[in-house]
Amino acid sequence: MAILISCGGEPAAPHYRDPGAPVEARVEDLLARMTLEEKVAQLTTLWEDKAHIVDQDLNFDPAKARDRYPHGFGQIARPSDYRGAPPGAPRWRSPRNTVSFINAVQKYATEETRLGIPVLFHAEALHGFATRDATSFPQAIALASSWDTDLVRRVNKVIAREVRARGVPLVLSPVVDIARDPRWGRIEETFGEDPYLVGEMGVAAVEGLQGKSLPLGPEQVFATLKHMTGHGQPESGINVGIAPFGERTLREYFFPPFEQVVKRTQLGALMASYNEIDGVPSHVNKWMLNDVLRKEWGFEGAVVSDYEAVTQLVDLHQLMPDLESAALAALDAGVDTELPDPRAYPTLADAVRAGHLPEARLDNAVRRMLRLKFNAGLFENPYADADTAEALIDDPAARELALEAARKSLVLLKNDGTLPLDEKAIGTLAVIGPNAAVARLGGYSGLPRHKVSLLDGIRARFNGEVRYAEGVRITENDDWWADEVQLADRAENLRRIKDAVKVAQGADAIVLALGDTEQTSREAWAENHLGDRSSLRLVGEQEELAQALFALGKPVIVVLINGRPPALEAIAAGASGLIEAWYPGQEGGTALAEALFGDINPGGKLPLTFARNAGQLPLYYNHKPSARRGYLFDDETPLFPFGFGLSYTDFEIGAPQLSAPTIAAGGEVRVSVEVRNIGERAGDEVVQLYIRDKVSSVTRPVKELRGFRRLSLQPGETQVVEFTLDSEDLSLWNSAMQRVLEPGEFDIMAGPNSVDLQTVTLTVES
Repeated sequence: MAILISCGGEPAAPHYRDPGAPVEARVEDLLARMTLEEKVAQLTTLWEDKAHIVDQDLNFDPAKARDRYPHGFGQIARPSDYRGAPPGAPRWRSPRNTVSFINAVQKYATEETRLGIPVLFHAEALHGFATRDATSFPQAIALASSWDTDLVRRVNKVIAREVRARGVPLVLSPVVDIARDPRWGRIEETFGEDPYLVGEMGVAAVEGLQGKSLPLGPEQVFATLKHMTGHGQPESGINVGIAPFGERTLREYFFPPFEQVVKRTQLGALMASYNEIDGVPSHVNKWMLNDVLRKEWGFEGAVVSDYEAVTQLVDLHQLMPDLESAALAALDAGVDTELPDPRAYPTLADAVRAGHLPEARLDNAVRRMLRLKFNAGLFENPYADADTAEALIDDPAARELALEAARKSLVLLKNDGTLPLDEKAIGTLAVIGPNAAVARLGGYSGLPRHKVSLLDGIRARFNGEVRYAEGVRITENDDWWADEVQLADRAENLRRIKDAVKVAQGADAIVLALGDTEQTSREAWAENHLGDRSSLRLVGEQEELAQALFALGKPVIVVLINGRPPALEAIAAGASGLIEAWYPGQEGGTALAEALFGDINPGGKLPLTFARNAGQLPLYYNHKPSARRGYLFDDETPLFPFGFGLSYTDFEIGAPQLSAPTIAAGGEVRVSVEVRNIGERAGDEVVQLYIRDKVSSVTRPVKELRGFRRLSLQPGETQVVEFTLDSEDLSLWNSAMQRVLEPGEFDIMAGPNSVDLQTVTLTVES
């Protein structure tokens, strides 16, 4: 390679080293200098294979890295875990050790490899950095229950700061799959069932992580949008199951959240989904990843594989005969990099030499990965500071935000007047249940320095006597990572129920904490690590515990701490009050205690539908008119509808008012809705706006969410909420699969949930 000489006779720095040069120019200059092997190396990642680059003390070993990967490696997955380490090693590195590991890798990559290309590190950060000593916020489904995009943006901003402080510039979050089958164990990772709500939450999350412009700031990280697509309604509710949908269903339901994020943010990366659609696995779906994602929507970021998904083209989908073929097909479809380990993509160099892959196609993928590194500022400063990382541990501001998020995520589903609890009338409170004394965080969680269980929160808040009993145990092991799931012994649980009844007999009221463990609803990432269920009922003897306590005739407040909407018709009928908390994060116990005693007023709303039983599935609010005719001997209506949530006060929502009863095609209309707090307490209400195309050329849902606003109102206070509807909000995909606005009448509906709505008619002229 020629050495460039400056006017002063000193070697000139390569153009890609110039921080003032445009990113695209730097990318092209670097790409032109790379060998074929170096290009392929940039598309590979190490996770389990981290074992090949560490010494016996699990510290980075440059000699091993040089010997094993002479052309370098592009990424390292989850640098804060010890994946690939010998059995018995700890799971997590400390913050300081993580920074030390990352900095050692970056020093080697930038100073001891031929071109000095820094390494890209990525981590899980769905609702907090999934590692030791990071803030754990409410799980995604709980954040969606807040119906507060500003909150989601602020939460993700804090997550980004904590992740970037340890040297990681890319996270695998958020998930914008719409969730339409509650048997699926990954419901908790989603923002619910509605494309509009999920899209708005997804945009907010990405803006919180990345900001709104490039390059990234020093406290920002690139987001990875997951998982495109059809992932949230797998056949039989089983993870990775096929998505049996046509193009219309994809475009009307599954595509919109992805499209909104791609078009409204500068999204860094997107992950393809494990499943197949119409016989084509997403990782080789050219139409979806190229024609739609890049050509229609204009996505310029990197498409990354899901973990092991490229190899699954061979061993799961049985689509490809070998890894070489799988690598070629995935790259050709638009998958730029293979995660989490170099299994298939290392074969791409030989494919280029053999003439099976044009090097220009390989270059496109390398460009996208290099662009992430330049826009993250890694070429200028790839290092982290351990003191900065440690200063963020248990940060008071982050804890306060986690508490705010937990408060706003709580959904009050039933109240016969018992709530809020009158502590003057309660001398003794029984706190019972398998989820009372443990702060469950959900999947993809780390290990925060501080966390509060429901029992902790009540004991800190209530001055009277608190009696506790486990009641039942759900699973013997609560470890999300463990493969085997063993249900608790039934005989032991029946004994525990008797003990709980004795504890509760002397109490004035009972708080009963039921739901999931991190094992009963989780990602089924392998045949030996399952997490989906055929039933929606609570696991084990939880229903028997509830009925035994109801039989005492005392007020029983049921608190659900869980990852998916259960079928609990009998429990809802017997409870005096019912609160859905989901996995409320590290401060969840404090928020729940505040809600129980009326220090705060729950204002969350359900982001998905609660079915009465699994026989109703699929059950979602935005169904077509021909659906839901009814059943013999059963009820076809949901137990709790989408958007539902009560309050300790009462609100009056007026009929929607239009700025004009008729608009021309291409015009817009303002919709005003008056909201008044007619109760005696301050509280939050979520005003929801829905539309319905009354007559159309193709069938349309009975209603579709097109706006929402969360308001805080004092007693007697009135506010007017204004929404704007335009052609995009009212358009549809016609029989020729073209996005058009058809003239005619539309129902414009507003209310506190998807059922209790008032309607006005809007006419769209041709």
